[in-house]
Amino acid sequence: MGHLTQTSYYRLKPAQPSRRLSHNLLLMEQAEEGQGLTALLHWNALMVTVCLSLALAGVHLITQKLDYQSLAAMLVLIAIALALLVTSADFFIEGARSLAKRAGIAEVVIGLTIVSIGTSLPEILVTGTAALNSTDDPALMDMAIGNIYGSVLVQITLILGIVVLFKPLNIRPNWLRRDGLLMLAAVVLLSVLLLQGRGLTRLEGGLLVSLYVCYIVWLLRNKDRIREDELELVDDLKSTEYGWTTVASLVMVVLGLTMAVYAASHLVKHASELALMLNVPHVIVGTTISGLGTSLPELTVALMAAKKSQGVAIGTLVGSNITDPLLSIGIAAMINPLTISAASYDLIAYLIIPATILGVCFCLAMMWTDFEFQRWEGGVLIGFYLFFLVLLEMQRQGFLAL
Repeated sequence: MGHLTQTSYYRLKPAQPSRRLSHNLLLMEQAEEGQGLTALLHWNALMVTVCLSLALAGVHLITQKLDYQSLAAMLVLIAIALALLVTSADFFIEGARSLAKRAGIAEVVIGLTIVSIGTSLPEILVTGTAALNSTDDPALMDMAIGNIYGSVLVQITLILGIVVLFKPLNIRPNWLRRDGLLMLAAVVLLSVLLLQGRGLTRLEGGLLVSLYVCYIVWLLRNKDRIREDELELVDDLKSTEYGWTTVASLVMVVLGLTMAVYAASHLVKHASELALMLNVPHVIVGTTISGLGTSLPELTVALMAAKKSQGVAIGTLVGSNITDPLLSIGIAAMINPLTISAASYDLIAYLIIPATILGVCFCLAMMWTDFEFQRWEGGVLIGFYLFFLVLLEMQRQGFLAL
């Protein structure tokens, strides 16, 4: 009996690794299927986004009930709205990316489309919301225009300067000739259209959007020529370590977009109230506070890319600066034709537009010298943006006549 028991023991013993193997295979299958709604409910990003939305709604309700509109209250509301806009846009990107992967779309295509447009989602929503509400308040058109130029200028000077101070970067000549020059062309084209008719018509907005679609189509048709490392790196930076089921991904897309729209509407509303409270033109608020705030996703991605010593950090910013002057403001003009107000025309035409074009040219000139960005050049770019802010304040105080 002892012998039989011992034999039975040795026969049964090899079955234990099989059970462990089956368990591991089951875990792998679950990982491939993706995390579901239960995992989504425990995801920190969702909790942060929901908490920010509740905080924004709560503070807004309190200030309305008490009829309390102080400078501090407006700044708190704007800060919460900006934070919610950034987190919800990232939430939307993650869900859309997951759906695209499940549909069998290649990583490089996801990086070119969803990530590039997703990082510009705050600008698209803020500009579109401002244009939509400009029927009741024409000054919001100035904010929409200022937000685009402010985003381009802050990304190509202040944010790029911070990234270069953090990590010097090398520039790829092929990338510079393609995307760098296209960025300059997009900003110049938008400026010509704005100044020629003192605004943008729906037809001109449709033209800008069509040019952006042509750019995306060209990239997709020539994706084999584009180095996959710089594209896949941006895509990886915008993803998490989890995979998501189709249901969870759909919830992320709907919830992220809904909260982003909600945040954008509050940002435009409270930024407008702040402009009235401080007697500051709407275009200045759009160029500074709104422009800087909506550029936070690009700053995050660029800093993360810089850790890997890749030119993707610059590519992220330039890619967004192609999207903003073509797609973002093009959509806004299609929603409602944009017109520069008489009060802001000189400021836009003689300071904001020239500073943005000069900043882009200045940045490209630095890139073209030795195809390398050094730390001192990053400091110069930051100084350029700070000097622009000084000029804005001098103009507001009446020391600079335009």
